[in-house]
Amino acid sequence: MLPPHNLSLRQLSREEGISEGTLSRWRAEARAQGKLLPDGQSGPKGWTARDKFAVVVETAALNEAELSEYCRERGLYPEQIQTWRAACERANDWDQAASRQIAKETKGDKKRIRELERELLRKEKALAETAALMVLRKKANAIWGQSEGEDE
Repeated sequence: MLPPHNLSLRQLSREEGISEGTLSRWRAEARAQGKLLPDGQSGPKGWTARDKFAVVVETAALNEAELSEYCRERGLYPEQIQTWRAACERANDWDQAASRQIAKETKGDKKRIRELERELLRKEKALAETAALMVLRKKANAIWGQSEGEDE
């Protein structure tokens, strides 16, 4: 299961004669202890964010030669680790950027709501005025005896 082999549980189970459930449990226990055990078939692209972060932390203090050796042992490229490190650094900035974006959207939504409420109020007033005129016309027709179909 460990790099650089990164065998899948199924493949390791067939080769060693150990059940996949047992291997899965062992991997989960090792991960809980902080060991880097990505899924065998996923390759570095399919690693979890937790695994990538663990690699970034493990390699933070390594020089170029040590980093190259680390990468060879685990089947990685230094460029991948640099990309993951940059993503980890940007992750802290994301929170601030997201809150600014949400505030901007909220402000726009509030403005749109105010405009819609004004338009609704204007239309309600126009509808009430039209209803009052219709009632007034019916009363006038009832008083003066004109039928609704007649024109003046």
